Amino acid sequence: MYDRILVPTDGSAGSRDILTHAEALATAHDSEIHALYVVDIGRFSTLPHEPTWEGVTDSLHREGEMALDMVERLVADDVTVTRATAEGSPSREIVEYANQHGCDLIVMGTHGRGGIDRLLLGSVAERVVRSAHVPVVTVPVETAMQDLPEDEQPAGVPQ
Repeated sequence: MYDRILVPTDGSAGSRDILTHAEALATAHDSEIHALYVVDIGRFSTLPHEPTWEGVTDSLHREGEMALDMVERLVADDVTVTRATAEGSPSREIVEYANQHGCDLIVMGTHGRGGIDRLLLGSVAERVVRSAHVPVVTVPVETAMQDLPEDEQPAGVPQ
């Protein structure tokens, strides 16, 4: 039923919960996992351009590599993991990646924001659910960084 499962990741502590679900589905359906990290450079587009922004972009790409390393470390060896990084709007890039790579399921986290936070900030998961052409499984993310064993904490992510 599912051959390619897309798992967008940001390297946060909640990624472990998301990967648990994705790995179980991949194992049950003999699927591969596509791990995607989106560098959201749009957050900086309204700021004046300075030479240091190149360093910021490089830093975000390094964070992405660490997040993808964490995915490979947490997923069982018998599940194939394909790594990818994209730049742009997270929701748009997630849906576009799923379309371009034939992913037939997206498994992603949701932080459960409500009220004014959701109104002001929006929700990447909500936008993906509304625009994806494949099923989207959302996993509530509540895990705090200190709940992860030290050897599973992603480097470079504030605790």
